[in-house]
Amino acid sequence: MARRRVATKREILPDPKYHSELLAKFINRLMQNGKKSIAEKIVYGALEKVTLKNKDSKDSEVSGEGESGASGKGGKGALDIFKLALDNVGPLVEVRSRRVGGSTYQIPVEVRPARRQALAMRWLIAAAKKRSEKSTPARLGAELWEASQGRGGAMKTREEAHKMADANKAFAHYRW
Repeated sequence: MARRRVATKREILPDPKYHSELLAKFINRLMQNGKKSIAEKIVYGALEKVTLKNKDSKDSEVSGEGESGASGKGGKGALDIFKLALDNVGPLVEVRSRRVGGSTYQIPVEVRPARRQALAMRWLIAAAKKRSEKSTPARLGAELWEASQGRGGAMKTREEAHKMADANKAFAHYRW
């Protein structure tokens, strides 16, 4: 634990197309070597692919339903699907190591909302990188679409985290 001062949260400007701070955080997480314009092209391309998939499959449970309706000029459903995917992938519980009496226990702990969001973004990007589509926007778009449907590599990672927490539920009394 830090002994000096607590790090302050930085203000993040919303992204230019959808005017969403959440999407701007995702773009920053995807960015490599400071190349933000490339990261923006990848994310916007992925959201376009998600919009096309949403239009193609009108019978899916996500099509036509707008959670917030706060999407900008770029399309009605893409931002809603992105938010739904993040909510689906975000873990509710995780395990943390705690040393008690010479033994290390994996203790299930509830996840704070900011960490939940950060883990969801990290897992979505990692799962998209493992996919086999040709381009990065196609990989990310497919992963976002599958996560919004409740499947995919990121959802598998979430389920593994929940299984670990469930398996170690007996050590919950060591929580601090």
